Amino acid sequence: MFNKEVKSVLDLIKAFPTEQDCIDHLEILRWNGNVISPFDSTSKVYKCKNNRYKCKNTGKYFNVKTNTIFDNTKMELQKWFLAIWIVTSHKKGISSLQLSRDLGITQKSAWFMLQRIRNCFGLDDN
Repeated sequence: MFNKEVKSVLDLIKAFPTEQDCIDHLEILRWNGNVISPFDSTSKVYKCKNNRYKCKNTGKYFNVKTNTIFDNTKMELQKWFLAIWIVTSHKKGISSLQLSRDLGITQKSAWFMLQRIRNCFGLDDN
């Protein structure tokens, strides 16, 4: 997800200073300029407002977060990126309590993020 130039939290913040920068990065990683509907890969896709797209065949709206670990969350992508960086840079893992302190979010939200990150990367709960 991140290239080799991101070696510290400061590098990460500089690389993704805004939510739109995070969205643009995910769009490049996921679609590389050719948006494909997650509902029907053969369908034509229309670009709508607010970084949303519409699948012509199904009529459903989607965005770059659809069917990813970021799906159905209101948490900013910047915090997600930072959480992923923190989790993957800790050798022995990190607790949801520590992650909540690091990100300035509730422990419940941090636990939810950790579960999704661990599930995505195939990490165990230890």
